[in-house]
Order: sequence, then C-alpha cells, then structure tokens
Amino acid sequence: MKPAREKKANFPSGVEAFFLFVALFVLEYVLGLALYDARHVLGLHSSQLMVMVVLLGNGLLLSGILHFKSMGYRELLHPSATSPWATAVFLIPLVLLLVPSLLLVFWSVTELVVAWFPMSRAEEAMFASMDGLDLATVLAICVLAPVVEEMLFRGVILRSFLQQYDRRQAIWGSALLFGVAHLNIYQFVVAVGMGLLLGWLYERSRSLIPCMALHAAYNTGTVALSATLGEGATSPVVSVSAPAAAWGAALAAALLASWGLRRLLGKAAV
Repeated sequence: MKPAREKKANFPSGVEAFFLFVALFVLEYVLGLALYDARHVLGLHSSQLMVMVVLLGNGLLLSGILHFKSMGYRELLHPSATSPWATAVFLIPLVLLLVPSLLLVFWSVTELVVAWFPMSRAEEAMFASMDGLDLATVLAICVLAPVVEEMLFRGVILRSFLQQYDRRQAIWGSALLFGVAHLNIYQFVVAVGMGLLLGWLYERSRSLIPCMALHAAYNTGTVALSATLGEGATSPVVSVSAPAAAWGAALAAALLASWGLRRLLGKAAV
C-alpha cells in the first residue's frame, strides 16, 4: 500500500485522469443546464455561454484537485528550480516564433479532416451557434482558457503522469486527453498536436509559463485570422491560402525557434 502522501502526489493516474475527464464533462453539462435558462437574464449569447461553462468547469475541477493534493498555485505554475523570470525571458520569444507555422500546418491538417469527415448539418449549426467576437469571448479564448487548460492538462495531469510513466507515454496520454476534451473530431487533431508540443515543452522546462504563452498566442492568432477572414472565432477550420513566401518565413522562424529550444532544453528538467 502506498502512503496517503504519495498517493496524493501522484494523483491522477491514467485511470483516474479518465474519470476526471468524465467528471469534467458531467460538471460542464450540469453548469450548461443551470446557466441555459439564465442566459437571457445574464445577457449571454451562445458563444459566451459555452466559454463560461468550459472555464467554470475547468476552474472548479482544478480547484478541487489542488485542494486534494494540498498544492498551491505557485508550485503548480513553476515547479522548476530555474527562475521564472529567466524562463519567461529566454523561452517565450522562442515559442512565439513557432506560432505562424503552427497556424498554417494545423489549419491545413484540419481542412483535410473536414474533407475526409464532412460536417453534418447539426455540427455546422453547432459551430455557427458558437460564433462570436465580442470582447468577453475573445478574452476568454485568448487569455483565460489557455491559463486554466494548461494548469489542468499540463500542470496537474501531465506532471502526475511524468512521475508514474515513461515520458513518451505521459506526453501522449495527456495529449490524447486534451484532444478528447474538445469533444469533436475537427478540433481533436489540432488539440492532440498542440498537446504533444506543449507536453514536450513542459517536460523539458517544468514550467507552465512557456506553455501558457504558446497556447495563448496560438488561440490569439486563430481568433485574429478568423476575424480577418470573416469566420467565427470558434470555427474549427478557416480556409487559408497562404503564399509560398508566407510558408517559407513561417518555417524559417519555426526552425530558428526549434534550434533555440533544443539548445536551451536539450535535457529534461528535474
């Protein structure tokens, strides 16, 4: 029998993380029902309601887990022995250089997924109902969601997995859970891809600071280009026809960033 302190430190395991995901789904469903009838009183449209439900669900679950593990937000945010300021100064500029190529590659992949698995009318209606670019929705997608999701999926789940499993199993497991959490195949592929990259970044840096920066920058880029191209902020795919020069510049920036990250994070942090 493992002592209670060790059980709490290693929580959740793979099986426990699965049931946490089920609990999150149930919690969001209950919150959605509770807020649905109050949406007119609160002045919420569909996209704001969706974002509020997701943020509240993730936030409540995260708070409960931290209370159970007796862990503070400071320890969750940056468990590395490296200075958080040094981590931010050296890593954030590099992860930001990855964003243009991630946008182009992931959107191209999502277009293929949509082509292979065409949306039903119900799915099109679902995404159309979530469209909205008001300030509250943008702040939630670009700032709040990256913070809360990184705390839960990398700060809690991946951190625990890395203590119990092989690093590849841990990163893949947390990435797959991150993809499934989006509850549709069109965002699943991108979420898994981002989860793998964010998982590697956390495993090497042992900090949520660069993970939050990359997640927030990617979401912001998606929203900005969606608005520019006239698509909804929550649309799973935006048609982008980028010239070869844009692809070349994005890939060059990604290669520079990859070189810098490998130089700084060549070995996993302890």
